[in-house]
Amino acid sequence: MLRALYDRLLSLASGRWAVPALAAVSFAESAFLPIPPDALLAPMVLARRDRAWLYALVCTVGSVTGGLFGYAIGFYLAPLGLKLLALMGHSGGLASFQAWYARFGLWVILIKGLTPIPYKLVTIASGLAHFNLAVFVAASAATRGARFFLEAALLQHPAAKGLVDKHLGLMLGAAVLAVIVALAAVKLIG
Repeated sequence: MLRALYDRLLSLASGRWAVPALAAVSFAESAFLPIPPDALLAPMVLARRDRAWLYALVCTVGSVTGGLFGYAIGFYLAPLGLKLLALMGHSGGLASFQAWYARFGLWVILIKGLTPIPYKLVTIASGLAHFNLAVFVAASAATRGARFFLEAALLQHPAAKGLVDKHLGLMLGAAVLAVIVALAAVKLIG
């Protein structure tokens, strides 16, 4: 079943709606969707290595734009932002997020932007904490760009597709484990 899904994603990755879908998922993941854009970025780069940088750029722009939407939810719609964070297991309240940002500020965005921790936590919490918008945008662009361009660079390598084809189950298991560890770390820290 996993192999069939992977093959289907590879065939869709070179389709005419692949880039708009990547932009939409990248936007939505930064604000409210629990699906990381890597699920589309990876097969798209593997299917069309010549477009790796374009795909990474689309992911970055979509993610930063979605991050602004998430920030706006936290900043202008604090009750909704708090409810969304509570749904994601972070019901500490506004004072807790403001203290978290007062203590760690920029580091929260820089570290979480690179990791598999859901970025919507950062975007909504940044708005709730009224974190400096210009710093938020710059840090988001830097970390999300670094993540997506690094991923594209690794997957663009000629041997990458063969490696993924051969070890798909192991790589997916490692990715799931990384997400679980990252979420557990967030629970312990937050």
